[in-house]
Amino acid sequence: MRQQRRQLVMKRRMMQKQRRKRRRRKHQRLHQKAESSETKEGTAAPQEDGEAEAEGEGASKKKKKKKKGEKDEEEDLKAKKGKPNKKMLAAMKEMLAKQKEQEEKLKAEEEERQRKEEERLRQIEEEKRLEQEKKERKKQKEKERKERLKAEGKLLTPKQKQDMRRAQGLLEHLKAQGVSLPEAGEKRPRPGTRVRPKKKREDKSDEQEDQQEQLQSESEKMEATEVLKGGEEEVADSWDQMEEEEEEEEDVKDAWDETDDDDDEEDEEEDDTSEATKASLDTKKSERDDDNEDEDEESEEESESEDSEDERQTEAEKRKQRALMRIAKRKEESEKKLTLDNLRAPVVCVLGHVDHGKTKILDKLRRTNVQEGEVGGITQQIGATNVPTHGIQRQTHMVKDFDMGKLKFPGLLIIDTPGHESFSNLRSRGSSLCDIAILVVDITQGLEPQTVESINLLKKKKTPFVVALNKVDRVFEWVSNSSKDIREIIKTQKEPSKNDFERRCKEIIQGLNIQGLNAALFWENPDARQYVSLVPTSAISGDGMGNLISLVCDMCQQRLSRRLMFNEELQCTVLEVKTIQGHGTTIDVILINGRLREGDTIILAGTEGPIVTQIRSLLLPKPLKEIRVKGQYDEFKEIAAAQGVKIAARDLEKAIAGLNLQVAYHEDEVELLKEEVDKEFKAAMRSIKVKERGVYVQASTLGALEALLEFFKANNVPYSGIRVGPVVKRDVMRAAAMLEHDPMYAVILAFDVKVEKDAQELADKEGVKIFSEETIYHLGDRYVEYIKEYKKKKQDEFRSVAVFPCKLKIIPTAIFNKRDPIVLGVTVDAGILRTGTPLCVPSKEFVEIGIVTSMEFDHKNVDLAKKGVDVCIKIEPVPGNTPKLFGRHFESEDLLVSKISRESINACKDYFRDDLSKGDWKLMAELKKEFQIL
Repeated sequence: MRQQRRQLVMKRRMMQKQRRKRRRRKHQRLHQKAESSETKEGTAAPQEDGEAEAEGEGASKKKKKKKKGEKDEEEDLKAKKGKPNKKMLAAMKEMLAKQKEQEEKLKAEEEERQRKEEERLRQIEEEKRLEQEKKERKKQKEKERKERLKAEGKLLTPKQKQDMRRAQGLLEHLKAQGVSLPEAGEKRPRPGTRVRPKKKREDKSDEQEDQQEQLQSESEKMEATEVLKGGEEEVADSWDQMEEEEEEEEDVKDAWDETDDDDDEEDEEEDDTSEATKASLDTKKSERDDDNEDEDEESEEESESEDSEDERQTEAEKRKQRALMRIAKRKEESEKKLTLDNLRAPVVCVLGHVDHGKTKILDKLRRTNVQEGEVGGITQQIGATNVPTHGIQRQTHMVKDFDMGKLKFPGLLIIDTPGHESFSNLRSRGSSLCDIAILVVDITQGLEPQTVESINLLKKKKTPFVVALNKVDRVFEWVSNSSKDIREIIKTQKEPSKNDFERRCKEIIQGLNIQGLNAALFWENPDARQYVSLVPTSAISGDGMGNLISLVCDMCQQRLSRRLMFNEELQCTVLEVKTIQGHGTTIDVILINGRLREGDTIILAGTEGPIVTQIRSLLLPKPLKEIRVKGQYDEFKEIAAAQGVKIAARDLEKAIAGLNLQVAYHEDEVELLKEEVDKEFKAAMRSIKVKERGVYVQASTLGALEALLEFFKANNVPYSGIRVGPVVKRDVMRAAAMLEHDPMYAVILAFDVKVEKDAQELADKEGVKIFSEETIYHLGDRYVEYIKEYKKKKQDEFRSVAVFPCKLKIIPTAIFNKRDPIVLGVTVDAGILRTGTPLCVPSKEFVEIGIVTSMEFDHKNVDLAKKGVDVCIKIEPVPGNTPKLFGRHFESEDLLVSKISRESINACKDYFRDDLSKGDWKLMAELKKEFQIL
């Protein structure tokens, strides 16, 4: 303000000087003009007088100038002293006026803006009010229409319509069953509607209306009695309800009649009025009658439209009912055709622990090498193999007591399941598909966790099974011979081999006994229904393979013949979705019952809803070939159960494996089956619970997805999103949402799926990690490694921020330096002391003494000291703070504690949670209260 005043004063002085100069010049010019004019006129005045006058005038001018000069000097002195003069005051007044004018202008603009805003809000409120009034008018109009229809008996509630449709359907069903129902002589009205006679203007009388109502009630009562004679209580209840409704309608009509009578009485009272008024009343009455007729016509049209809607709804429901009845009838017919002379191939499921040789046994049976071609050497999908009768004969030729001639079924369908711990869902699904199971146990290792899990699954589903004691060739000094019966091979073994074999068998039998099962070697089995049979086998040498297959076939023939009767009712499960060159996208399915034909309409679950398509071709792998392995396929027009089939069709790219496949034989069955498939898929996805924060998981099949989630649950890996199918840009965008919450979870874990190129580019741009693997435990290991690296990186980043809680007691005899730096010995009373920990003294108003820069224990530098440890520490002052002195700012009796803050607590929670014990967190809570941290 002073500078501004000085500047104003300087400006005013300059302006005053310039004005004085202009005045002087002006006076000089005027004086010169006056002198020249006097000389020219030649006045008669004496020269002396003129000179005197001139001298007088000059003197007066000099006096005025002196006065002005004195005033100016006084004003300059006042300005120098800091007092405002008149010119300054005028300038200040002018400036204040301008400021006021500007403020008024701004105020006016603000008022204008507020006025416009209020006007806009008023318009919005007006629009809302008009909209609300419009809605209310519409509601009122609808309400009046419904009341009018209700008064006329044309309005039916949804329950009344439903009861009416149910009664009608029941009557049709009774007629279809041949129940004799008495027919009325006249045409019956539709149930629930009033018989409305044709209206006339003046001829209709109250007596006629009463007669019609009586006729109507009598006809409806007669119909109700007819239905009661049919013996169905539901129809009777619905008709009774309709009678009650009709009584309500009659009450309403009586009320209307009473109002009409009141109107007539009023007309009689007004008979004395003039003729003109009578004429006007007549015209009004005729107009009212016309209006009533128009309303009646409108109500009739509305009732007709409602009736047509009801008919459309009933038609759709009838179609649905027809489809359900057709499906039920088809099921009944297929059950009637069941016979023991027509058996399907049994479905055999191979279960057991990982690396016990399940796939290797099937390789020996098929003479293939599928196991070595699998990723990581482990099975991760359900596989299927069709074993024809000639394959069974080739494997069982050495078994003397097995007769191929008695075999009634066309072969075996063997399902191979994963043995990894995460694939419990696939083992469960495989065991639910099968008729009989082979439980593979490593004779050298005994019962393992997945073996016990498989036993529990089989017990739960009451599935008969055989135990294959695999890897018998690893018994001490075992001599193999695949062309002989296993009993003969055991007899030819040396005594040490026999003893080792018997010892291992007893251990496995004891383990099975612990699981609640009786077990014995198959040739020593006293009762096949009470004891589980054990068959020694070797998938490498082939020992006992013939005995295993023959035992399975005998059990199926003797105990499962009724279950194996061929049923036309379709039972089919999708195993996997694959792309094959020349056929496009195909699905591998297990056909357990029924038939599949080329051109059939199939319905199966998809990522974007149920897929409806037609079978383009049915492909079967060569006999004794795994359906998962690429090779030559035979094409068929029709395939009967039980088989592992590959189906080629359109729109299978988004199909989901792991759920059932349905076939629609008529058009009206498609919607029903779509609802069923969608319901099944939603139920499967609902069972998977996701969290708010976690990784995004994708897999090729529903079974693989469930297995992957089971693996992550066991490893405490949270997941926030799941999907079946390839990784696309949409998945990357969903995973990128985690960048805002926790970048550690901005990861897509893709198991056995393709990653699209544009999705990978977007992920690199957004900073989303995509881990793609074909082996489940490799994928888990990669993510665990990534988490460790991420946490280590964050720990290094926040090491200076995170302060561990600790309480220190000073050792009085170990004070080495009292000031800058303070060096002393302390005992860690509680918590963890680290280098870089700021220390303060709570008893001295939390005075901060410095930061621990180094520690020594037993003359060695350490970075960390836990509870109960004595260490020597060096404390340096915080940069910018004055150094603290031992003996002045704190004493040896004072406790030292780490100075924590809200930031340090958050850093410990996020990145050092595992480094602190429960006791450390309790100490953190104590210090938090002591420091009053919210």
